[in-house]
Amino acid sequence: MALPPLLQNLRLPVIAAPMFLVSSPALLIAQCKAGIVGSMPALNARPSEQLDDWLAEIMETLAAHSATHPEQPAAPFAINLIVHGTNERLERDVLTCEKHEVPLVISSLGARTEINDAVHRWGGITMHDVINDRFAHKAIDKGADGLIAVAAGAGGHAGSTSPFALVEEIRRWFDGPLALSGAIATGRGVLAARAIGADFAYIGSAFIATEEANAPQAYQQTIIDSSSDDILYSNYFTGVYGNYLKPTIRGAGLDPDNLPAREKGMQFARDGGGAKIKAWRDVRGAGHGIGVIDAVVPVAALVQRLEQEYRAARSVLTD
Repeated sequence: MALPPLLQNLRLPVIAAPMFLVSSPALLIAQCKAGIVGSMPALNARPSEQLDDWLAEIMETLAAHSATHPEQPAAPFAINLIVHGTNERLERDVLTCEKHEVPLVISSLGARTEINDAVHRWGGITMHDVINDRFAHKAIDKGADGLIAVAAGAGGHAGSTSPFALVEEIRRWFDGPLALSGAIATGRGVLAARAIGADFAYIGSAFIATEEANAPQAYQQTIIDSSSDDILYSNYFTGVYGNYLKPTIRGAGLDPDNLPAREKGMQFARDGGGAKIKAWRDVRGAGHGIGVIDAVVPVAALVQRLEQEYRAARSVLTD
């Protein structure tokens, strides 16, 4: 199946992953200006009314950039919606996305037909993130246009299946838009994602260490100083398995090698003294690919590096 026109003609086959707290209008805009799909969680706008202002800013800024750079117009952008029943502002966020006709909606934590139908009514497309083939079938059955395969090694909430296995299983029956997430932080990784059957690489952690990211300096420095050995896969902090930076777990007063058991029905992670730990703020997420990140750079420089590595790797394979 050919890709939707919206997702064609990108500078690189890359979709930037929406990161809770870290992704902002500034990061999204820089990603789109650099020629890749930029994204942001709707929940990063607080209060919810701020999402309206942010989308107006994004639309105006990207339109102005495209008008003055017709040779390299801005790439499309995506808004991430958490469609789990605990998201009390979902309906309001959908209406705000409809008002601005958001071109791409990335849905997470549960596929819902009515969300896909709403996006299709205003002419947008939807991609749903999944950690296994069973969830992939459910997402497409409920009307998603594309899938994001969140494989082992992805930052934040992630699956445990090898990217090779997950993409192959999905491609046995689905020929629509497919992005692969999991430890991709180089142009070689982007090409590898394409080689095993994905249309796009889905990259998050590398963008934490950019000047436009809404990330504290200490978080960025931890990314720079760490490698895959410093990542822990655990469900202790949210009840859903994800990848977290061990140094930030220690900073929250816990031993990452000896986390307490997560009790049934437990809503909040606690440190050794019983104080509540907030995931993503006190304990930070990251993927296995951070070992190649050695500096905080502008988004434009990161995308340029990815493009150079992608083209160099492709030329080697075609020689």
